[in-house]
Amino acid sequence: MGGHFQGLGHVAIYTRDIGESAAFYEALGGEVTARGSVPTPGGEKELALVSFGGITLELIRSPAPVQMGEGSIPHIAILVDDLDAAAAKIRAAGVDTFMTPEKKVLPDLFGGLENWFFTGPSGEQIELLHML
Repeated sequence: MGGHFQGLGHVAIYTRDIGESAAFYEALGGEVTARGSVPTPGGEKELALVSFGGITLELIRSPAPVQMGEGSIPHIAILVDDLDAAAAKIRAAGVDTFMTPEKKVLPDLFGGLENWFFTGPSGEQIELLHML
């Protein structure tokens, strides 16, 4: 069975406003590569694919509130080669939603890492991750 898996297809993120979320990820250097919608019993579900940080994000605006529980993905992590420079670029793009005033340096976790979390426009948590 292992030979059939080709890699990560995308990470789905529910959003309150798909235009605002698309603009947010574009301001960080992402690119919207496709848009579409899917009919559901509650109305149209809006979708957008954004190429960002070497992965594809699928932004989803559901016509009805989405309940999150166990099994929900708590955050996405974007690998960076320089955490301070990446954070500075994000701040320069107008993002001021870093969850702590300073990055965390964890030299004994997973061989050593530093990270810094911020939030997107719908509250999604994004981790900037640099492996030491």
